[in-house]
Amino acid sequence: MIPLMEKELSGRWMGKEDFLDAIALAQTAPGIMAVNMAILSGYKIKGIRGSTCAALGAVLPSFIIILLIAVFFVNYQNNPFVRRIFMGVRPAVIALILVPVFNLARTAKITYKTVWIPLAVAVLVWAFGISPVYLILLAGLGGYLWGRFHL
Repeated sequence: MIPLMEKELSGRWMGKEDFLDAIALAQTAPGIMAVNMAILSGYKIKGIRGSTCAALGAVLPSFIIILLIAVFFVNYQNNPFVRRIFMGVRPAVIALILVPVFNLARTAKITYKTVWIPLAVAVLVWAFGISPVYLILLAGLGGYLWGRFHL
């Protein structure tokens, strides 16, 4: 959904930097990131009514489709043809995840010199089970110290 939101919002309703800030804020708020992003952009465009309509527009279509799939999928979940379809869709899902990651990395100005930071954080969270909260606090402290003593 991030590429779709970026295509629709960036440039027309908000700049690339504003979009990146909105993504960061939407990810920190509790709940589904796409819904949070819809609420933020709807509020920026039309206030409370805009955020309500944007939230409903983001939630209702997916909810209805998933509800319909769940009702009918129970009968076909063990079908070998359906299983092969889901196995074939997996590479496309991976690509749909990687494209926004690279686009957001470019917008965040992550370079070959700084790419180690998000990679190290991912390894620390995944491999060692370190809470992202501690890493965010550590990054904030590091940024403060860098700005205080380096500049």
